Amino acid sequence: MRIALVSAEATPFAKTGGLGDAVAGLTRYLARAGHDARLFLPFYSSIDTGGREVLPVDFARDVALDCGGRELRFSLLTVELPPNGPWVYLVHCPALYEGRGIYTGGADDALRMAFLARAALASCQRMGWAPEVVHCNDWHTALLPVYLRTHYAWDRLFTGTRTLLAIHNIGYQGVFGDGVLGELDLAGHRDRFPAEDLQAGRVNFLKTGILRADALATVSPTHAREIQTPEYGAGLDGLLRMRSGDLTGILNGVDYDEWDPAHDPYIARGYGPDSLDDKLENRRALRELAGLPDRPETPVVGIVSRLTKQKGIDLFFEALPWFLAGWDFQLVCLGSGEERYERFFDELQGRFPGKAWFYRGYSNRMAHRIEAGADIFLMPSLYEPCGLNQMYSLRYGTVPVVRRTGGLADSVRSYSWETGEGTGFVFADFNHEGLGWALGSALVTYGHRDAWRRLQRQGMAEDFSWEKQGAKYVDLYRRIVG
Repeated sequence: MRIALVSAEATPFAKTGGLGDAVAGLTRYLARAGHDARLFLPFYSSIDTGGREVLPVDFARDVALDCGGRELRFSLLTVELPPNGPWVYLVHCPALYEGRGIYTGGADDALRMAFLARAALASCQRMGWAPEVVHCNDWHTALLPVYLRTHYAWDRLFTGTRTLLAIHNIGYQGVFGDGVLGELDLAGHRDRFPAEDLQAGRVNFLKTGILRADALATVSPTHAREIQTPEYGAGLDGLLRMRSGDLTGILNGVDYDEWDPAHDPYIARGYGPDSLDDKLENRRALRELAGLPDRPETPVVGIVSRLTKQKGIDLFFEALPWFLAGWDFQLVCLGSGEERYERFFDELQGRFPGKAWFYRGYSNRMAHRIEAGADIFLMPSLYEPCGLNQMYSLRYGTVPVVRRTGGLADSVRSYSWETGEGTGFVFADFNHEGLGWALGSALVTYGHRDAWRRLQRQGMAEDFSWEKQGAKYVDLYRRIVG
């Protein structure tokens, strides 16, 4: 199939969260599976090419686009998506992307992201390439279906093109004053936007995309149901219920080339389900790195997280001090975010020396070491569209403790003492009692070696590879184009 993917982020070039990983992973899978997948993203001045050669595309140089009476020009560059391709396309427009990060957080992001959508379609024209599906991602590219059916409706190249809008995080919708329609060159197409938004003097990129895309997707089956409710729909639940027949939930895949304990270059010793004793060497190395005493019978509980309300950090305020005071385990946390959460973990480290350690910031190497060295992984999210760390943990034999929401509910099966089945510990209610039950259950089960080893191996046997999840996207693409 011919698939155009358009995104504001793609790992390793530009990443702020899971969006970049998902887009890059899916693009790699589609190319490996023999599809003609072409990824378009902006050429930010902050982009990380890792020293890879960036080449100009001869047939797409100095292309002019009219932005409401203001002419902006772009050129197309191409670089290989590591490892081993495919080649992706970078939209080089210094007027919009030079000297700035991925997002500015201001009103200029409206034009910066809308321009990406238009540039992707204009590039397809220059290539003479007719995508069967344009896979748009989040609010950043949600106006592409509008442009396709207005500015580019005349071009028979796109007659058979269908659009899929993937919602990675419904909490970010791209809301701007309706004055931006002029510079977006959409002032003459106000009928394409929800009337209630225009009456309120605003435009909502994501809401408009949900209304205008041919099909919708989100990053887990449970989250597809959740966002149709007022609790999780962020004000768009009514519209999503209206389009429920066009909405599909597919879990993100995991790149097991990077997240594989048998071949992980960041960890002290490789291991697998049949060599779990070697995992203990990674725990010893993690303790040494964190300055924690090495106590062979004591489990290590790990956290790798953005420290935000969404990640359920509020539940830790009451639960973690109580557990650390009364239970035998050590806590290792890697993360950054809101100041009050960072201060909490700093104070926890000071209050429980030898039992708690906090690394402020983010380190990919440290994330790998925690996944390999911890015995239990905490992820009690308030909401979690998909989540990846719980799937990394399963592969590393690090038993996840999660809340039953979004992708956490779809990827972790709650352990049963009666049957011995399951892959982790799952609680439902968002309160410290629920977290306490799940963490307590995990710590008690850890004390039973045979049950724990079985639990670890069951998690390590789960398959969330892009080979499995990506095939579901191809099935969806085929349904979209009929």
